Amino acid sequence: MARKADGKARKGKAQSADIPDRIVSAALELAASRAWSTISLADIAAHAGLTLAEVHGAFPSRAAIVGAFLGRVDGEVLALGAADPDDGPGERLFDIIMRRFDAITPHKAAVASIVRGTLCDPCGALCAVPGFLNSMAWMLEAADISSAGITGLLRIKGLALVYLDTLRVWLADDTDDLSRTMAALDRNLRRAGSLAALCAGVGRRGDDGEAPAAA
Repeated sequence: MARKADGKARKGKAQSADIPDRIVSAALELAASRAWSTISLADIAAHAGLTLAEVHGAFPSRAAIVGAFLGRVDGEVLALGAADPDDGPGERLFDIIMRRFDAITPHKAAVASIVRGTLCDPCGALCAVPGFLNSMAWMLEAADISSAGITGLLRIKGLALVYLDTLRVWLADDTDDLSRTMAALDRNLRRAGSLAALCAGVGRRGDDGEAPAAA
């Protein structure tokens, strides 16, 4: 009896751990077919086969669900390992950011819907900023460029501008190899003052900071 009870407890914990992932996946599926501005938390709960209480226990808002999606993308990019240390800082950033676009491409319709909806929702956009900047900090770290301190914060904000301008091109890029996106990213990185705003003369972690910065 004890073993059976333990088995049920473990199964219950596993199912609870799956809930955030189910919610994010449900939100993406709905956003791919509908305008993000029309999707409620109740819609997401129903699509995920969960109660509102279960959704509330995992995420306090739709913005938090978007933040979890950004975190999922961060994890996929970081799981591929750091950029090639033999490359220069610009090449490393280019590689890491293109990995990110590769990771979100399967969810392009959902991302487009969320972007459009967020642009029409100032409060939602404001809530999404910290998570987005934190993602940019991790992308810098993956490129072996410190995101710590005041200089790191400037790099994060600079990379955020580069990413958002490239995202606009990615949303309209219908090429199989994302060639338009790659060209835009290369151009935007070069426009960032030869990476002065992002690297400030520092090519490697440890020159002025050690830990990732939570923006």
